[in-house]
Amino acid sequence: MYITCLDLEGVLVPEIWIAFAEASGIPELRRTTRDEPDYDKLMKWRLGILKEHNLGLKEIQETIAKIDPLPGAKEFLDTLRSECQTIIISDTFTQFAAPLMKKLGMPTIFCNSLEVAPNGEITGFKMRIENSKLTTVKALQSIGFDTIASGDSYNDLGMIQASKAGYLFRTTDKIKADYPNLPAFTEYNELLEAIREQLKK
Repeated sequence: MYITCLDLEGVLVPEIWIAFAEASGIPELRRTTRDEPDYDKLMKWRLGILKEHNLGLKEIQETIAKIDPLPGAKEFLDTLRSECQTIIISDTFTQFAAPLMKKLGMPTIFCNSLEVAPNGEITGFKMRIENSKLTTVKALQSIGFDTIASGDSYNDLGMIQASKAGYLFRTTDKIKADYPNLPAFTEYNELLEAIREQLKK
C-alpha cells in the first residue's frame, strides 16, 4: 500500500517566510530551505532577526491569514487524496500551518511547534523528530507502507530519495542540476500523472 508524502511550502502554499519578508519589509527573511540546507541554522537566524525587529507570532499569523493555497493546489490535493493516502510532511509549525490546512480541506500534516512567550515573542522551536521528513518516511516504510514523496527544497531530498518514487516539484535550477536523476515537474497535472503511474506498479 502506498502513502504519498508531500512538502507544504512551495508545493501547495506560497513560502510563508517570503510572504512575511515582503509584508514586514525585511528582505533577509526571504531566505528559505531552498537556500540553506541546515534547517536548525536557518531557524535560529530567523528568530534572531525577529527579535532584532521586535516581531512575534502575532505579526506572522496576520500575514499567514492572507495567504491562499497556490492556484490548483487544493484541487490537486483533493484528487490525490481520493486516489491515495496522503500526508503533508513539513518543517513548518502548527501555529503557522493551522489556518492553511483549513483552506486545503484539512489534510493530515506532520510538522513542528514553536515556543512562544506570553508576550508573543517566539523564543524557540521544537522539532517533532530529528531529520523529520526522512525519519517519517522510514517509519512509514517500517510499518509496511511504500512511500511516494515530492518536494522542492534541500530538506525534502532525504524523503524523496528514500521513497519508492520521488519527484522534485517547482524546485530551483541548482537542485535540478545537482540531482539530475530525480524527475522534476512544474505542473500539478504532471505530478499527479507520475504518482498515478507509480500507484499502478
